[in-house]
Amino acid sequence: MKDNTCHDAVPEVIYEIEYSGTLGIQSVSVRFKVTSVPGNSGSSLLQHFTLHFWTRALSDRLPRSGNPGYITGAPLLIANSGAMQHMSILQSRGDGSCSQFLRHRVQFGRKRTGCKLSLSPMLEESNCSYIQQKLYKALQGMNGAEVFAITGSAHPTQAEEWTTILIQNCSMQAVNCTSCCMIPVTLEIQILWTKVGLLSNPQAQILCAQYFYQCHPLKFLSTSTVPLPTVISFTDMREWPEPPRGQPQTHWELPFDIFFPFKVALNLERSSRDNLAGYFLLILIVSSILWF
Repeated sequence: MKDNTCHDAVPEVIYEIEYSGTLGIQSVSVRFKVTSVPGNSGSSLLQHFTLHFWTRALSDRLPRSGNPGYITGAPLLIANSGAMQHMSILQSRGDGSCSQFLRHRVQFGRKRTGCKLSLSPMLEESNCSYIQQKLYKALQGMNGAEVFAITGSAHPTQAEEWTTILIQNCSMQAVNCTSCCMIPVTLEIQILWTKVGLLSNPQAQILCAQYFYQCHPLKFLSTSTVPLPTVISFTDMREWPEPPRGQPQTHWELPFDIFFPFKVALNLERSSRDNLAGYFLLILIVSSILWF
């Protein structure tokens, strides 16, 4: 207390607790906020206490996109050198140009398009490698994908739950023009998927994923703004069984009793009774003749 003022009073205390799901509490830290309060008899101080719980394990783990199959609208999972991430593509700003920081998450069963990227005015073939790398990174992201999660609950350490991404880049399209600087201008992502499991609860899983770059020679570019569309296609590879019967044909003839099946049955029963009566009468006549 000094000059009728209480210094270093504590109005708020914040506890931060780091924990692990298997090892328990790892560390605890406390932060104090201090202030000055008048020393009058009518003055008061309201104190707040806050607890923050956090864990490092959950911050490095992406949420599932299904269990086990993908859920429509959930982000697709990719990995590079064991690091799992969400698949993303270029995001357009309001003027149609590509955002340098924000990217769209690719969702299962949904398609997205691209935007326009501005390059430096020095579009010379001597900078071919630099321009190629810049466009590749813009289309596929800073950390290019190597493998694709087959299911929405794939674990990064389980190799059988991932499939290698097939990539066809510009080097494969420069066979007829070895001296040309081929740069990617369009990315087509083809995803083949199917449903497996019980008919009552089928699960969607990825069969194959392919990155196909459409490329053009650099010398054909007349402007420093390059449109970079991204096309994503989801192809359902399910094969439905053949129907047990063929399709109806126009020349087919229906049975004559299709509309009156019971009437015909009664007629057959009556005719059988008449036949039995005739046979019995014939037996009596023959027996009487032989008797006499």
